[in-house]
Amino acid sequence: MSTNAGIGETGFAAGPSQGETRPPGAEPRGSESAGADPDGAKGRSLGLGHVQRSTRSDERGGQDFAAGPSQGETRPPGAEPRGSESAGADPDGAKGRSLGLGHVQRSTHGDGPRPVPEHGTQGGRHFGKVAVLMGGVSAEREISLMSGQGVLQALRNGGVDAHAFDPAERDLGELRRDGFSRCFIALHGRFGEDGTVQGALELLGIPYTGSGVMASAIAIDKVMTKRVWLAEGLPTPQYRLLRRGITAQQVTSVPDELGLPLIVKPAREGSSIGVFKVQGYSEMQHAVEQAAQLDADVLCEQFIAGDEVTCPVIGNADDARALPVIRIVAPAGNYDYQNKYFTDDTQYLVPSGLPAGEEEVIQALALKAYRVLGCRGWGRVDVMIDAQSRAPYLLEINTSPGMTSHSLVPMSARAAGISYEALCLQLLEMAGLDQAASRTPPVAGQGAPA
Repeated sequence: MSTNAGIGETGFAAGPSQGETRPPGAEPRGSESAGADPDGAKGRSLGLGHVQRSTRSDERGGQDFAAGPSQGETRPPGAEPRGSESAGADPDGAKGRSLGLGHVQRSTHGDGPRPVPEHGTQGGRHFGKVAVLMGGVSAEREISLMSGQGVLQALRNGGVDAHAFDPAERDLGELRRDGFSRCFIALHGRFGEDGTVQGALELLGIPYTGSGVMASAIAIDKVMTKRVWLAEGLPTPQYRLLRRGITAQQVTSVPDELGLPLIVKPAREGSSIGVFKVQGYSEMQHAVEQAAQLDADVLCEQFIAGDEVTCPVIGNADDARALPVIRIVAPAGNYDYQNKYFTDDTQYLVPSGLPAGEEEVIQALALKAYRVLGCRGWGRVDVMIDAQSRAPYLLEINTSPGMTSHSLVPMSARAAGISYEALCLQLLEMAGLDQAASRTPPVAGQGAPA
């Protein structure tokens, strides 16, 4: 197992901002135009109206995530691509209003991620009215719509009162106004998988599937994820982070540190968007410039030749369990966006066919990688196994994996005897919130101004 530390971080010359490009077929973002206020622009991209920064610091934050072999996925059967309220005088309500979320009532439940009291009965389950969040504004919008439609149909088949909800088209404050009790997050990438939507749902007090604010924010950022894993002694390929200010000569010197071939990718994208395998010095500048158009931070990573595998994890903390490992065999070893979602040329082997004992090692490593980041609900850990040493290297973790017909979590779950519908219901059952309930807003006549 490698114990290599990250090689370092450098400023980067080509100055593209952290904007995103959409893959072919992705719908345009209706809320990209912004005035001079960057916070307002970010708020509008989430459908929250003009956002004012809160001065409180009690909400957890962070940023994160991965790269490499990501969400290989296909569409499940039947899937198709597809206001504010008045507030009282309490500070939590004020924080809700600053996000255009209306009056926020904090729950009074105990600490830690928890399911919230269930409302109504649907087919023996008490989920109440459920929003399936899909679409959004990231570069992975098209895949999110496919995932969301599959989840929506599965939940309805399971007797759940489920409804599609696209944050690119509706204000998140409508979730409270329309009486939603839970959210199934089928959003992928930024403004959906990075802690932003999770934070809004915390303010709204609506439990949601998947990891909380901090774990989501760390996991979306591949460099932050590596830092945590390395600090915990977990193996991940060596890397170099490029930032604004680096010269062309410094860019072409990266192969001297990491060797060739090497991988270049945006620090905060998924689905292999913007990922380049650099074979020679002459290719470095182009690869970095292209990746930088998707993110101001560009990750250069040591290339590990060998078996590409992925391991889904379901559950919380010590109760989390690893599902069967899937070995991915892509055409010419190129597991890119097209081969993940839109061709049948990629092979997904489950059982993985790995040598005796290796699958258990990968599962144990995936569980530790998931737990040290504080993930909950579900996730998928991508790993490379060095062909010569058979040592595993963590590439990334996905905290809102794909649920399309080519997706790997449903595939692994099926191998474990869990159907697509049962998987969706199980994930919804685990919906929760990060924040401990502090108090409920005061009521007129009980210490509050009338």
